[in-house]
Amino acid sequence: MKFDNISDTALYSSKLIYGCMRIAGDNSELDRAKGKKAILSAVDAGYNHFDHADIYGGGESERLFGEVLKESPHLRDKLIITSKGGIRPRKGDEYAPTRYDFSKQYILDSVDGSLKRLGIEKLDMFMLHRPDFLMNIHEVAETFALLKAAGKVEHFGVSNFLPSQVEALRAVSSQAIIANQVEINIHNVSTLLDGTLDQCQQHNISPIAWCPLGGVAYPAWGNTFSTDDEHRIADELSQQSQRYQCEPWQVILAWLLKHPANIFPIIGSTTPARIEAAKTALSLEYSREDWYRLFEARNGESVP
Repeated sequence: MKFDNISDTALYSSKLIYGCMRIAGDNSELDRAKGKKAILSAVDAGYNHFDHADIYGGGESERLFGEVLKESPHLRDKLIITSKGGIRPRKGDEYAPTRYDFSKQYILDSVDGSLKRLGIEKLDMFMLHRPDFLMNIHEVAETFALLKAAGKVEHFGVSNFLPSQVEALRAVSSQAIIANQVEINIHNVSTLLDGTLDQCQQHNISPIAWCPLGGVAYPAWGNTFSTDDEHRIADELSQQSQRYQCEPWQVILAWLLKHPANIFPIIGSTTPARIEAAKTALSLEYSREDWYRLFEARNGESVP
C-alpha cells in the first residue's frame, strides 16, 4: 500500500480508501459476517482509511464497523475514520420529502449518531454529504467550530460540492475544508471540466473519488454510454491491460491516480481478493499517452 497526507494535515491515508457503504449487506447474519471479514481484509491489505455515512445501510454499516472496533480495540488508533451527514431520509414522515439538511442541530445530531454507532469519541473527518440548497454557510461554519471545540471531529470536508459551494464555505469557516468526495470515473469526467480538480490543486484539497470503477466494473450512475462507447473503451482497456499486465479495472484506477490533483479512490468491494488486487494500480507506471488514449476512447474523438 502507498500512503499520502490528506491535504496538509497529519492524516496519513492509504492511497486507496475502503468504502463501507455495503459492508452490512442485507443485515443478515451471513452478510454481516462477510462485512466484518472484508473490513479485516482491508486492514490486512494496508488500508487505514475507512469511509462511512450515517445513511449507509440505514446506520447498520457504522454499527457493524463499531462491532469490529469493539472486538479489536487496538485498531482504532491505527485507522482514519471518516463519516458523512446531511442527507435526511423521509423516515415515516408522510409530509416531509427526502431532503438535505445542514441546519446546526441536524448536523450535531448526525455526528453524535455516527459516534454512538461507531463506538468512538471522535471522527477523524466529517463531511457534508450532498449540497443543501438551503445551506446557510455561516450556520455551517458555526456548527463545524462547535464540533471541533467539543472534540467530536478533528477535520472537515465536503462531498459532491461544486467549486463555488466550496469557496463559499471556505470563505467563512474557521475550519479548513480538506477534502471533496466526488464521483470520478471514465463515465463521469465532470470534475475535469467544472473546475473541481483545479480547485483541489490550487488549495490542496484532497479529491476522494467515489464510484471510481463506474462504467467499467459495473454500470455508471445514470449511465449514458452507448454500445459503441462501451466497445471503444473496452477495446482500449483491453490493449492497455495487456501492456501493463493487469486487469482493465486496475488500469482505470491507475488512470485516476495519474491526475496531479492527487486523487484518493474509494474501493467498495467486499471480496477480499479484489480488495487486495486493487493495490496493483498503485505500482503501474501509467503514461500520459495512455491517459489520453483512454480519454479519447471515452469521447469517441481526439481532444480539440
